[in-house]
Amino acid sequence: MGRGDRDEMRINGLIDKGCSMEGRLAFDGTVQINGTFSGDIISDGSLIIGPDAKVTGRIQVANIMIEGNVEGAIEAKNKIDLRKGCRLVADIVCPCLAIEDGAIFHGQCGMIRMASAKLAGDSDSAYQGENLADESADSLMM
Repeated sequence: MGRGDRDEMRINGLIDKGCSMEGRLAFDGTVQINGTFSGDIISDGSLIIGPDAKVTGRIQVANIMIEGNVEGAIEAKNKIDLRKGCRLVADIVCPCLAIEDGAIFHGQCGMIRMASAKLAGDSDSAYQGENLADESADSLMM
């Protein structure tokens, strides 16, 4: 998702500012969260976390663009895009990570070549495909 991608995407779901949800969110296409969400988010689509959003939980999507606050764990099949002003406190797994100046990221990042990885936090999971995170996990610890 590039800089102009949000304008070009058709958003078919919205949790707007002032709204709060808890639970599990599954969707097709593109969803934008501008409010508060706590729980699991699972989709083969794209997720946009707006600048006023606060999201806590486990996220598994194809693409995610973050402008707001996210805490938890993220697995993206294609790309994680961190925009200026965002605050991400999470362990992430993705093949492509973009971080704009002014974005805050605290956590571990596992870069993989295949889009079929499992979250590092899964107790019964193992990466499918080449896992570069295992080789350098100790160097990522703070």
